[in-house]
Amino acid sequence: MIKKPIKELEGKNIAIVAMGNSQLDYHKMITHSHQFDEVWAINAMIGVLKKADRAFIMDPVSRFFDTEDAGNMTVMMKETLPTIDYPIYTCELDKRVSALEEYPITSIVKDLNCSYFNNTIAYAIAFALWNKVSGINMFGADFTYKSNLYFAESGRGCCEFWLAKCTDADITIQVALSSGLLDSDVPIKEKLYGYHRLEDPIVTYTEDDQLKVCNWSEVEQQQAIPIGLVGRHNEPLQEGIIVEPKKY
Repeated sequence: MIKKPIKELEGKNIAIVAMGNSQLDYHKMITHSHQFDEVWAINAMIGVLKKADRAFIMDPVSRFFDTEDAGNMTVMMKETLPTIDYPIYTCELDKRVSALEEYPITSIVKDLNCSYFNNTIAYAIAFALWNKVSGINMFGADFTYKSNLYFAESGRGCCEFWLAKCTDADITIQVALSSGLLDSDVPIKEKLYGYHRLEDPIVTYTEDDQLKVCNWSEVEQQQAIPIGLVGRHNEPLQEGIIVEPKKY
């Protein structure tokens, strides 16, 4: 078990990828050549991510080998776990998985003076805080979905609590725009409760790494000028010529 922060992680920009729908935003970024210093997989994402540097599975892995508690994930996890060659932080070692490392729970609780953990993602965020990373990019940590208002997973409050502690430590937090975490998927004019009911609501946004507060009418509206459209037939674009959009 590691007992001290990992020096190599200090100042790194890391991605935490969990199993919610907004994990797709991570895959989109990767296809567009975006890179992170490290990628951390949560639970079953070890079977999805082509490249990961660490993983967090805080349930004993015996539940995948000895029970059917994980449902449809059981077979995949049973096959994948023994093949992993990067650290998997967990609560208990198991000889069937050589990559397992005990999560440094004692050191983290003492050093951060907090023991509020009710889900695996929160442990990963705390690990990032403990190791003094410079940036955390959250994907797949959704918990609630606009498409189903009657469904929610527990743990959002705990994750947002730890992200707030990271913010206080000057760690930059980015959340997938399709995720409900930190209200990231809420339209800008609706983020501030109460003010969202005004005809000209007060909004907040980031500019030059500074948080701005003003009325919506004062926000500089950028006018996007189309320079071309590529459709089914891939018409060549001519530099400097604006192409009229097709009408269907």
